[in-house]
Amino acid sequence: MRPIRMTCVVAVVLILGLPACGERGHTAATSSGSPSHRPISAADFDPARFGDSTVVDNRWFPLEPGTQMVWEGHALDNEDEISRRVVSTVTDLTKLIDGVRVVVVWELDYTDGSLEESELAFFAQDSDGNVWRFGEYPEEYEGDKIVKTPLWLAGLEGARAGVAMVADPQLGTPSYAQGWGPQVGWNDRAETYRVGQETCVPVDCYHQVLVMREFSRTEPGAFQLKYYAADVGNVRVGWGGANEEEREVLVLTDIVHLTPDALAEVRQKALEQEQRGYNIRPDVYGLTTPSERRV
Repeated sequence: MRPIRMTCVVAVVLILGLPACGERGHTAATSSGSPSHRPISAADFDPARFGDSTVVDNRWFPLEPGTQMVWEGHALDNEDEISRRVVSTVTDLTKLIDGVRVVVVWELDYTDGSLEESELAFFAQDSDGNVWRFGEYPEEYEGDKIVKTPLWLAGLEGARAGVAMVADPQLGTPSYAQGWGPQVGWNDRAETYRVGQETCVPVDCYHQVLVMREFSRTEPGAFQLKYYAADVGNVRVGWGGANEEEREVLVLTDIVHLTPDALAEVRQKALEQEQRGYNIRPDVYGLTTPSERRV
């Protein structure tokens, strides 16, 4: 692990989550702008729209099996600053959810060095290149004990798939739902916020960066900014809004392609979590078929 170099983050980033380290680009989109075209939305979901759904090669949201990304930074817990570390791995597992075969991503979330959450997340790409989110099975920890599993899966308990990343993000287009999990209050939305940005993180400096704004209508005055580099994915996370409490800032500190042995170890850990899902939540997760290794 190479150390974090936070010299790029100036005060304006910490306050508003805005571009840092000489970043520049086009002006922000506003929700009142005139849409140039209607993007895909959750209402357009149809299993028939998905062909080779586990090949996720969206320019801004690629999911190649064996890719592991690490983000590090900080957030606020009330008035205390806490360290944050997120490790996300694209496994070589697939799973059938709501009639579509999806890619399984395993994500570990650490706070002050302790594992806070382990999550299985599910994505697929439609025939037009839009990436969809089909739900997630998170396990929240206190010490070694699982204390909460706010699970939602498309097609079960009224949950619906949403768009994780459109094929062609455009300024001025309406926001779109990233999924709907009514049992756990998942109702996140996203919209194109800026394009043509430049940003530097410990891994590299990136040009023509896309910035998406993610928010919930039930939490007005708070949002996240996610910076996406072409053919890489998310490289920075910022924040904005007077009501944003966590004020999380993350930067990409490492990206690797795992060896077959390392990927096999991740696969086993993900399958162990899936088995816990069957045991802990037979009412929901138990209604799904087991994940399969990609052939």
